[in-house]
Amino acid sequence: MNKIARWILLGVGLLVFSFVLIKFIRDVLPPKDVRLVEGYTPWDKETLLLTEDLPVQDGGRIKPLTSYAGFTMLRLYGARSMALKATDDGETITVKPLAWMMDAFFRPQLAIQQPSFRIDNSEVLVAIGLEPGDRRDRYSYKDLEPGRDRLFDLARTYGQGEQDKLTLLETQIMALARNFQTYEHLLGVFSIARSGVEMMPLSPDATASQRTDISSVMATAPVIRDVLQRTQGTGEPIPGHVSHLLQQVLDGANASKYGLLLFPPANPQDEEWLSPGNRVWNVMTQQTRDVEGSIEDITVLEGVARASTDDQEEFREAFAKLKAHTVSTAEDRGEYRSVPLEASYYHKNWFLYALVWFLLGTLLTIAMWMSGSSLAGRILGYTVWGTTLAGLAYVVIPIVKRCIIMQRPPIGNLYDTVIFITAAVIILGVLVELMTRRRIVLGLLPIMGTFLILLARLFEVGDAKDHMDPLVAVLRSNYWLMVHVVTITLGYAAGLVTAVISIVYVLLRGLRLDGGDKSLRRSLTRAVYGMVCLTLFLSLVGTVLGGIWANDSWGRFWGWDPKENGALLIVLATLAILHGRLGGFLRE
Repeated sequence: MNKIARWILLGVGLLVFSFVLIKFIRDVLPPKDVRLVEGYTPWDKETLLLTEDLPVQDGGRIKPLTSYAGFTMLRLYGARSMALKATDDGETITVKPLAWMMDAFFRPQLAIQQPSFRIDNSEVLVAIGLEPGDRRDRYSYKDLEPGRDRLFDLARTYGQGEQDKLTLLETQIMALARNFQTYEHLLGVFSIARSGVEMMPLSPDATASQRTDISSVMATAPVIRDVLQRTQGTGEPIPGHVSHLLQQVLDGANASKYGLLLFPPANPQDEEWLSPGNRVWNVMTQQTRDVEGSIEDITVLEGVARASTDDQEEFREAFAKLKAHTVSTAEDRGEYRSVPLEASYYHKNWFLYALVWFLLGTLLTIAMWMSGSSLAGRILGYTVWGTTLAGLAYVVIPIVKRCIIMQRPPIGNLYDTVIFITAAVIILGVLVELMTRRRIVLGLLPIMGTFLILLARLFEVGDAKDHMDPLVAVLRSNYWLMVHVVTITLGYAAGLVTAVISIVYVLLRGLRLDGGDKSLRRSLTRAVYGMVCLTLFLSLVGTVLGGIWANDSWGRFWGWDPKENGALLIVLATLAILHGRLGGFLRE
């Protein structure tokens, strides 16, 4: 019976491991569909390294361009890598978020052919008058452009109704409209700097129009305003060449107004950064005193927008000027401090490597348990220790980095909670294993680490939000985040370790895998008892501290809301277990 149960568990373990491995591979590799984009060439590594820590403002904070690109691509495309081909028989090119966004900025003719939009319901395409592919598929801007007007008309109509009464299809249409508009904003960021404006000839005998830089037009803004004031005073129509010029400026400013908040304001008191469109329009409408700074910003932008992307060394020289210009101002404002660290954080991909270590540890655990107490089993035990501690390091280091970047304690949202619980579970499990030394809890650690990290990555992909963005106002208290939230989350982690050890104990007894070893049973029982006590202590203290915070913020200690009720139920459940044991109602 013991051998049969071991083989059954081995089979189940390998199936679960295979499932997790498949999910991991799907998470890492780009989607299977490979789109042909003729003439596409990948960006040089040096170019991407130069651009990744360009500071931009998004989500209420200053972050590197690579962070902005990653979550934007995740929201639109549903993944962080895209597969392209430049020719039918060419090699597959993997496009990461930063390269994808650089294409939208500087190679829009190629970007509009990339399958940047994930659509999960083909009925959305039918609703906007297009021919759908599979039910879940990805489409390019060029594919969807014929249905653009219909898409925005429907989104405006649905936006005027009650949002909680929208059907799933209507919600999906509105989401696609938002994503489509976001992508148009990305395409338009550098458009006004790239093409300039057309100057109509003043003489009717002239045969051709000329183009001029938008920065030159900004320099003549006082003259243009004088012309407008004179025509308004006399009641005469605005001259055709002036009207034509202003319409182009307005269109260009609107196109580049929302895609990227790139320029720090001159006034140190102003928190909102400015887009290229803001810079242009504020000068033209006399809404800024920093006219010279605005013209300088747009001049630098024009240099980058017109640099050839075919000669990437030339492009890097132009981009380096833009970056140095922006970084200098951001440093003077004290806003560039954590940008390089955040760029490095995403460049290292810490949690992905943590998942690799935990997956390897899970596979070694299966082999360790199958080997029993033999020499091979002991050697495998040391390797499980090594892989588990390596995975723990790859979880703790990024958590510390996130705290430095966010300037707050490690937990502020659900994603933070999952990765913090991962670290806490491994640390608590290591302490339990050191006390029991039976390699049971040791083997559980990489398994729990694998599932928790995978859960965090799936949540990040599904939520598609930057979880380092500032918290809502009521949560912006580093003291209470550290005291209450960390305490009660440690209670959750202790409860999770307790539950997993208890389940394993039941399986060992029920399937007779413990070989009747009463000392093993006693050691696991003592470990569970200690962890239940720790869970109760941390949960009770954390719940009380939460009530004190609620009283401090809202003027009431307890309001019977779902989170408070959940915390109370954890306390009551652990109390019931401990009282049952003390009263003799519950044994091993």
